[in-house]
Amino acid sequence: MQHKITTFIIAEASKAKRGKEAPPTPPVKSAPHYFEQSVPTQFILSQEKTEVNKIEVEIIAKTYHPDAILVEATLEVPDIFADGILELKDELQAKCYELAKKKGAREAPSEEYTIYQISGYQKDPELIMRTNAAKVAGLLKSEKLELDENEINHTLSFQFKYAKDDLLIVDWDGAFLFDPDGEVGETVELLELANYQLLRYRILDEDLDKRMRRISEIAQPDEHDKKPWWLSFPRKVVTQEFREIIEVRSQAISQFESVERDIKLIGDWYSARLYDLLSKKFRLDEWRQTIKEKLESLEDVYTIASENLGMSRIQMLELIQIWGFFILQVGWLVLIVLEFIYFTR
Repeated sequence: MQHKITTFIIAEASKAKRGKEAPPTPPVKSAPHYFEQSVPTQFILSQEKTEVNKIEVEIIAKTYHPDAILVEATLEVPDIFADGILELKDELQAKCYELAKKKGAREAPSEEYTIYQISGYQKDPELIMRTNAAKVAGLLKSEKLELDENEINHTLSFQFKYAKDDLLIVDWDGAFLFDPDGEVGETVELLELANYQLLRYRILDEDLDKRMRRISEIAQPDEHDKKPWWLSFPRKVVTQEFREIIEVRSQAISQFESVERDIKLIGDWYSARLYDLLSKKFRLDEWRQTIKEKLESLEDVYTIASENLGMSRIQMLELIQIWGFFILQVGWLVLIVLEFIYFTR
């Protein structure tokens, strides 16, 4: 049997270089002919060699254009269930983070994921998994402590089986993949895609939270500001902030519709079924719903703020009219007094 560890990290970058388009992964299992056009394209930035545990490892830096960097490394090991595998995984991830930083990735937010692979076996993969259930669960959770039996069963319950002799177990930070022929490229790419989508949602969610806080700060009057309220209200700042929010909202809605359309295009195939499983595990639908609710809240805030800005302008004009009328009356009074003095001299 052949044992491998593939680990990857996906991190945000202010602007990722496009690089060379990665060759499409040939689908081994059932997938529509337009699958390659239905998922985001990866672009290769570089392929570098390094050493991990005195073993030469090739690390590939890729991008999801325009704002995400993906670094992936694969290491073959003698026994994936041996002691020290978690330490080996940590060292491999550290190398990935190091290269990602060189390529301009930010330290946070990011997603990291590890895929433990077994191929070249003759046995039933479920038998291999059950025999090593505690170790499989420990690797998936990156946990060295001995896990409770209920926790082990819960961890191993999220499974996906397509062919008779393959098996995939999915957890939040890792997956265990059994494939007799070692043809795992398509599955790895789908795992990367799901993590990329999760990262996009996290970034957008954090951005919306920051903008909500910003709007709250600039919309609240300063108690120590002695200026009249109509002079202290930062109309231009609020207007600019909401212009940016409208742009973010438009981009988010476009992204949502694009992803949903592409996944529907994939149809009821291996790739679509697996992505659906990953979406449930990573709670992508919940993230999407949360972001949609925040976008709706921002829209409500924008409507209220627009009305208030409109009202503030109207009120200021009314105030100017009142003062103008008052000044006019004072002027008439002065004229009357002057005329009275003139004619009574």
